[in-house]
Amino acid sequence: MMRMRMKLLRHVLSVASLSALIFATGCRAQSWPLWQAYQGKFLNSDGRVVDYNAQARTTSEGQSYALFFALVANDRPAFDKVLAWTQNNLAQGDLTAHLPAWEWGKAKDGQWKTIDPNPASDADLWISYTLLQAGRLWHDPHYTALGTVMAKRIANEEVANLPGLGSMLLPGPTGFHPNAATWLLNPSYMPLPVVEGMAHADPSGPWAGMAAAVPDLVKGASPAGFVMDWVSYSQAGGFQPAVLPTAPKGTVPMGSYDAIRVYLWTGMANPATPGAKLTLRALYGMAAYLKSHTLPPEKVDPQGKVLSTSAPVGFSAAVEPFLSALGDKGDLNTQQARLDAMVNPNTKLYGEPPAYFDQNLAMFGEGWQQHRFGFASDGDLWVKWKGR
Repeated sequence: MMRMRMKLLRHVLSVASLSALIFATGCRAQSWPLWQAYQGKFLNSDGRVVDYNAQARTTSEGQSYALFFALVANDRPAFDKVLAWTQNNLAQGDLTAHLPAWEWGKAKDGQWKTIDPNPASDADLWISYTLLQAGRLWHDPHYTALGTVMAKRIANEEVANLPGLGSMLLPGPTGFHPNAATWLLNPSYMPLPVVEGMAHADPSGPWAGMAAAVPDLVKGASPAGFVMDWVSYSQAGGFQPAVLPTAPKGTVPMGSYDAIRVYLWTGMANPATPGAKLTLRALYGMAAYLKSHTLPPEKVDPQGKVLSTSAPVGFSAAVEPFLSALGDKGDLNTQQARLDAMVNPNTKLYGEPPAYFDQNLAMFGEGWQQHRFGFASDGDLWVKWKGR
């Protein structure tokens, strides 16, 4: 029965792909200079997002973000190219049967191929969510069907029920449950508006319970009001700052390049979403820091001690929605001034040279600030080209 359903779904997808291509010819993309500039620098003509700061590799994270931005821009041709490349190269040609591998690039043997087949659940979540929203906004069952299948697969392979906490998205299918009582979690992998949106689109899944637990996760991962990149969890010990077992010797727990996204997601959440205000309050350390410092910190230890103040420009974009949610207009203007000063008038990108991760943070932060997109209280995406 399952084999018949999957065969039918693939048939639906192939037929819908043709209709999507036909529809795309009449689909008018929105003018978004940063998205257009990003495509010119980081998105190949075949739909692959290239991170030039990391040996020209491609990650499922980059593909997932590009899908989301293409939807926000009403850029269906780019959306379909990114989706096709992701499926063909990261999911063994079939996203209904395989979650995408997280890393693709040049291997030691000189071949361009999958480097690490383990999926990254944050990318999987963003892809599934974006497909579901694309199906709704573009009125296309192709995307809805694929997003629904992915949601079920994520729930089966990457979600665990943690005692005393509830449903949690593990960072991947393997490697994050070191013993029977302990799990490793990444707070940035569970954006509240996205998880809430999944609960609305897939009410039979684990998403509603996960959304309810996000405030506890963020609070537990922020012992001094600054969220950590990684935490361990056990029912007996609660949350503890952590590092990955694969991290280089001497690595210490901190909040940095993963954690900065938590402030971004928290700021973008609709204030009427259950748990949004609790999550915002848990980040009191960053809120207080930005009142007396010009820039967000690059690295913070679990006690709230700033280890590095050399935050890249993308960090300023990431805290814009956070400061907006706090109603802190003065500090918001400070971050905006930095962004304005660091945009290259020729490339329209931030920083010199422009870094892949900074542009992604900027498209989220600036796109949200410019009201190109937002989230309803139930997590549904609204976009400028569609209206509220």
